Amino acid sequence: MDLQICTELDDPQQMLPPPPGTFVDRDELIQHAGDFAVSQGYVVTIKQSKRDRVVILGCDRGGVYRNRQKHMDESSSEHSRRKKTGSRLTNCPFEAVGKKDDGLWVLTIKNGTHNHEPLKDISEHPSARRFSEREVLLIKEMTESGLKPRQILKRLRQSNPDLLSTPKHVYNVKAKLRQGNVAVRNFKSLSKQKSFVRNNYSAVTEPSWRQCNPQRVPNLIGGRFVDSQSFTSIDVLNPATQQVVSQVPLTTNEEFKAAVFSAKRAFPLWRNTPITTRQRIMFKFQELIRRDIDKLAMCITSEHGKALKDAYGDVLRGLEVVEHACGLAMLQMGEFVSNVTNGVDSFSIREPLGVCAGICPFDFPAMIPLWMFPIAVTCGNTFILKPSEKDPGASVMLAELATEAGLPNGVLNIVHGTDDILNAISDDDDIKAISFVGPNAAGAYIYSRALGTGKRIQSNVGAKNHAVVLPDASMDATLNALVAAGFGAAGQKCMALSTVVFVGGISLWEDKLVERAKALKVNAGTEPDVDLGPVISKQAKEQICRLIQTGVESGAKLVLDGRNIVVPGYERGNFIGPTILSDVTADMECYKEEIFGPVLLCMQADSIEEAINIVNKNKYGNGASIFTTSGVAARKFQTEIEVGQVGINVPISVPSPFSLFTSSRPSFAGDLSFDGKVGLQFYTQIKTVTQQWKDLPE
Repeated sequence: MDLQICTELDDPQQMLPPPPGTFVDRDELIQHAGDFAVSQGYVVTIKQSKRDRVVILGCDRGGVYRNRQKHMDESSSEHSRRKKTGSRLTNCPFEAVGKKDDGLWVLTIKNGTHNHEPLKDISEHPSARRFSEREVLLIKEMTESGLKPRQILKRLRQSNPDLLSTPKHVYNVKAKLRQGNVAVRNFKSLSKQKSFVRNNYSAVTEPSWRQCNPQRVPNLIGGRFVDSQSFTSIDVLNPATQQVVSQVPLTTNEEFKAAVFSAKRAFPLWRNTPITTRQRIMFKFQELIRRDIDKLAMCITSEHGKALKDAYGDVLRGLEVVEHACGLAMLQMGEFVSNVTNGVDSFSIREPLGVCAGICPFDFPAMIPLWMFPIAVTCGNTFILKPSEKDPGASVMLAELATEAGLPNGVLNIVHGTDDILNAISDDDDIKAISFVGPNAAGAYIYSRALGTGKRIQSNVGAKNHAVVLPDASMDATLNALVAAGFGAAGQKCMALSTVVFVGGISLWEDKLVERAKALKVNAGTEPDVDLGPVISKQAKEQICRLIQTGVESGAKLVLDGRNIVVPGYERGNFIGPTILSDVTADMECYKEEIFGPVLLCMQADSIEEAINIVNKNKYGNGASIFTTSGVAARKFQTEIEVGQVGINVPISVPSPFSLFTSSRPSFAGDLSFDGKVGLQFYTQIKTVTQQWKDLPE
């Protein structure tokens, strides 16, 4: 919370009002006032709320309200006026006012004086005692059984004679239960030894967003997972069954501003946190990911559709980046030059940028978020993550683990949405850098829009990766690589080998390639021994089938057709079997566009020079591989090919995080890419300091 420094008073008995400040939401404002009151020896209660935009907090010393008794001899209007006044103020004149302003809550002190001594024991106050988790559940059960509040209290006191709650408190709990909110944090005691748990999301039994059916995916703002106030949401469907897994709300503009404010507020303290402390959080984070890897993989499979073994690989590749982040202290070291001139030293240091943002695609729900925020926050930045609206569950689970690992409130925030959120991230002046991975059109749009506002940006977009196969290549090893890289994860990955150029003709390879593709098992990702799961959506399936058909109509030979595959038990799934098109030429739409499905395009070339020319003319430049036993040919290929990543007898794969993920030409926009040293450089800026110290004259 953004607090102003308050001056300590000389009188030790003088109680202080809570420091004014700005807060993400109403709950955080009330929590701040309540926790501060505990330290001062008084209890804050809510006195008034108007349409949830204004809240007046007062000091309730003993629950005695002024003017509460009805005077029979006064007029009706006078009685109404006195009743309104009496219901608003207690016997202590202290008042603090919280008002919602432009999406945030601002606390000001209207009257900060108290007319009583501090309470010696805050637990003695009638309003301080609330209900435990078990008691809340008992209240729910007894209410459903028809018991009245006084009867409920009588039964609760049988097991807890020290219970100080009143029927009014039971009514409040019942109101929460009617709203479907049984979060225990709303009923916790304001005692010093317990107040800290309200910052810990794990202390809440079941937050409201988990109680919905289907579950609503929460935002993460200021360290708390909160259900969006948006009435609009997108269904997340299981691609194998079409069942609704969850709903993604379209985050409101106010909620987005609150997330940015939360990240901006957390930055000064986080940037000054020692790098070793940040690293220790990453060590704990990677330990928790390993602990919950089964849950993460299952979540990915249910939302994305990829086979469980691919989902595990997704998490493990991201985990490597977290492990890399554990050693960033060495990479963040600057340089020092002593005595560059007489008595003058010069040194450079790397400093974080501030608030950064990440926009993720659907193809790697765990790996790509882990590409981004672990490096960013370990460098000292705060982060706003926008997961794909098609499979956001893994990002939320990773954020829960990061919070459990000790990441402070506000350092990592999550918002959901589509175009409006992308525009807001691109336009917000407080966001200094954006990492983007996704489709071409969105990447180009965000790059130009964010660049216009002076942001640093790295944008990795579409790909059409090639494999060049020479006649001398090892038959079995090459076929295994082509099938795995071409059809793995149903071809839904930016590093898939979607096009194969056979130098010298395809006749020796075609039959065996079809035979191995037919051997792949297509089924739901949760089934045992499955090789290919469904594609992400019906729209994606329709687009893939359309591109296959345009290839056939343009003269390509349909060697293997997987469009009409039916998976028993999953007839409604978005399944496409392995598909192979041969005799593909560079002018066909299926070659020019990114298919992003289990489709392998086969082309032919008379020489390695012609094959290299085909690859270099394609508008995408992610990566290319060559399969050969000739070192001379391999060297020629790696020298002349114009792509970011080159494989020699291996398919294109995401490199280890301590090396560099590179793309070229339209597949990447920006000066600094992901991973390795440049990944660190993207999230930091260099500051050069020149200093001179002279002795003072005598």
